[in-house]
Amino acid sequence: MTHRKLEPHEIEDALNQLNTETSQDWTIENDKLSKTFKFKDFQHAFGFMTLCALYAEKQDHHPEWFNVYNKVKVQLTTHDVSGISPKDFDLAKKMEAFAN
Repeated sequence: MTHRKLEPHEIEDALNQLNTETSQDWTIENDKLSKTFKFKDFQHAFGFMTLCALYAEKQDHHPEWFNVYNKVKVQLTTHDVSGISPKDFDLAKKMEAFAN
């Protein structure tokens, strides 16, 4: 499935919808869909990352992320379109499901 770079108004609409459906913590930072997840401890953070990694590999769409103890900072962008695509919002929704 090919994806296209979303236009700014499409990103804003998708971000508003994502934040309505989830925790309202998603933002656009450095032209990437971004959120910092906070968990009970490292084990829960790593479990979250494992679930996300397995899904991301199946989708061939990998997050940029950084983990310190119970926090996982995620940044999503679609490199082959040089910007945010629907794939990023799909992965964000899966991440929300895995975090809960």
